Amino acid sequence: MKLLIASNNKNKIKEIREILNDYNLEILSLDDLGIDVEVIEDADTFEGNARKKAHEIYSIANIPTIADDSGLMVDALDDKPGVHSARYAGPSCSYSDNNNKLLSELSNKPKPHRAKFVSVINFKSAEYDEIFEGYFEGEIVESPRGSYGFGYDPVFKPDGYDLTFAELSSEEKNKISHRSRSLQKLKEFLKTITDCNCQTII
Repeated sequence: MKLLIASNNKNKIKEIREILNDYNLEILSLDDLGIDVEVIEDADTFEGNARKKAHEIYSIANIPTIADDSGLMVDALDDKPGVHSARYAGPSCSYSDNNNKLLSELSNKPKPHRAKFVSVINFKSAEYDEIFEGYFEGEIVESPRGSYGFGYDPVFKPDGYDLTFAELSSEEKNKISHRSRSLQKLKEFLKTITDCNCQTII
């Protein structure tokens, strides 16, 4: 079965491929198909953005498509950065810019800084339009730690761990992360509409 990832984020594509590597899927990126499209993520919810990306890309490629919209929600910041996580520090910001802005805004807030990572995936095909959600709770550390991962991984310490996501190996992170949890739900759904090896075309 072919499955297209509606994203231009190479880190996210790599992570999704790693998490789904135990299924007999031909996982494609937009680059693989020569699709040069940047979907504007202007919805006010993760689900809204995931649906918009999946639907727009499916309408172009016409093969089963998944889109993930994910982000960090911090209690002390009224769930910000939320859907604005990717561009929290501005349109052309780096991951470090986002982390620095987040830590600056939390500098005078009472500790611990509770937060959760959220992942919402939309699976779109000719017959199906399904949403899968996953999240992982934790807290924001005082300064970035670790060199693995991407995004807010260096400042997020998941509950039950002394290490940040960026200090965990990709194998360790992919066993527990918010995106792993939403993709596990996708896997269970695929089992119900295909054979166990995901070989049936949807």
